[in-house]
Amino acid sequence: MDVAAVELLDRFYALLWPMLRISALLIAAPIFSLRAVNLRIRIVLAMSITWLVYPLHTWPAIDPLSASGLLEIVNQLMIGLLMGLMLQIVTSAIVVAGMSIANAIGLSMATMIDPNMGNVPVISQFLLVMGTLIFVGLGGHAMLLSLVVESFTSLPIGGNLLGDMAWRQLIAWSSMLFLGALLTALPVMVALLFINIGLGVATRAAPSLNIFSVGFPAMIFAGFGILILALPSIGARIQWLWLQGFFQVRTLVGLT
Repeated sequence: MDVAAVELLDRFYALLWPMLRISALLIAAPIFSLRAVNLRIRIVLAMSITWLVYPLHTWPAIDPLSASGLLEIVNQLMIGLLMGLMLQIVTSAIVVAGMSIANAIGLSMATMIDPNMGNVPVISQFLLVMGTLIFVGLGGHAMLLSLVVESFTSLPIGGNLLGDMAWRQLIAWSSMLFLGALLTALPVMVALLFINIGLGVATRAAPSLNIFSVGFPAMIFAGFGILILALPSIGARIQWLWLQGFFQVRTLVGLT
């Protein structure tokens, strides 16, 4: 009986290490971190993936209650969280792009409560839905699960801890939050800039023209028209951002 209990405890310790990394990833990664995916679904999904990954590797026997075990717990959690945060930067860039477009059109006050992102403009919410569909269409959920499975080969349990290079890469990649937002919103913002210049010239030529009563409706109608025309370009840019995010995750776990 004691032998069976010890064997069961060793098996639990072996299952604990991959489950920590996978669970941390599911907490932070896009799609899986949505509130629609509740805690029970994440637990079942993490246990299922862990059970499938377990026979593929030889797991070290590390006591999680020891000093080295506690350090390894933190390391595995940070690996999973950083993999998810790398892709969450893309989500934040999409939100900032929507805010920029909404401000340019004049719809910055038209907001809605998103349970995941908070109070965001409706344009940001629309781009988030579009980005989520592109993510699923690319097979991003399958690619992400494949990356976390492959990461156990490049970053084995009990191997090297995450060093300064991982944090430097995260900080460097975080600049894409603003650069990606600018590149996504640039077609609409440039077109609206020229429309604003035209309205300014018209107001200067005809001072009796009320810019507030004419300019705001014109900007809204023109903004929606330009946004519809720019959707293919915006979609291509969002796809590029997702692919760059996956490349950063592969670099983080040492697969490139």
